Amino acid sequence: MTWWAIDVRTAPEKREWLSAWLVARTGQAVEERQDGTLVTFARDEGAADELIAELEAGGASVETARRALDQVDWSTRWRDGLGPRRFGRLTVVPSWSAQAAEPGPTTVVLDPETAFGSGEHGSTRAALTLLERLLAPGNRVLDLGSGSGILALAAIKLGATRATGIENDPEANLVAVRNAEHNGVRRQAEFLEGDAGDLAPLLGPVDLLVSNILRTVNLRLLPAIAAALRPGGIAIFSGMEQSEAAEFRTPLSSAGFRIVEETADAGWWAVAATRP
Repeated sequence: MTWWAIDVRTAPEKREWLSAWLVARTGQAVEERQDGTLVTFARDEGAADELIAELEAGGASVETARRALDQVDWSTRWRDGLGPRRFGRLTVVPSWSAQAAEPGPTTVVLDPETAFGSGEHGSTRAALTLLERLLAPGNRVLDLGSGSGILALAAIKLGATRATGIENDPEANLVAVRNAEHNGVRRQAEFLEGDAGDLAPLLGPVDLLVSNILRTVNLRLLPAIAAALRPGGIAIFSGMEQSEAAEFRTPLSSAGFRIVEETADAGWWAVAATRP
C-alpha cells in the first residue's frame, strides 16, 4: 500500500483550526513546516483525493497538493521527530521513548494520539513555558481546549492540587483521560466535554487558567475567563501568532486584565495576565 502526503496551505489565523480538523478527520498527526505548510497523510490515492475534495469544498481558502510516499508505515513514522522537551523544571516525553519508562516527578509522559497537544507545536510550548514560570504549588487550574491534556497534566506535575480540562471533542477527552492514567494523576485531573464559555464560570474560582485556543475564541471567552478566575488569579492565553499580539492586547486590557509576562516560540505568542 502506498501512503500519500497532502500539503495544505491556508491563512496563518486558520492553521491551528485546520490542523485540529485534519487530525480529527484523518486520525493522523499533522506536521507544520517552517513555511506554515500543514502536512497530513492518507492511506491511498483515493483517500488523498477525497480529503482534498473535502478541503476545497469546505470554503476554507486552502491550497493543496498531494504526493506519493515511499513504502513506510506513515501511521507511526511521524513519531520519529518527537522527543523529550524541557520547560524549566518540567519535562515532556512521548510515551514510546525510553525516558518514559522511569519518569521523574516533574515529567509528563504523553501520547497525543489524535488529540492536539504534543509539546511540539509552538503555541503549546509557549503556554508550557509560562505555566512552568507562574504556577504556584496548591493552585487549582482550568484548561480551556484541553486536547491531549498536556497543559492540565503539566500543571499537576508542577504542584497544582487539581486541574480540570474543558474540550468539545469527546475523542480528545478520552485521550486526555488515558494520559492522566498513564501519569498516575487521574484523581487530580478531570476532563469535561462542552463549551468553555458555558462551563468555565461554573468551575471557578480557580487560581490559574490556561486557554490555548485561537485568538478569536480567546476574545469571545474573555468574560467567561474573568468570571472563572479568583481575584488576583492568572490567565495564560496562547494559540496566537506573534503578528496577532497587538490585536489581542487592547481588548485584554479593556476586559480588566493586566499583562504580567509574555513569551514567543517559533512565531507563536503567549501572554499571562491577571485581574484585581
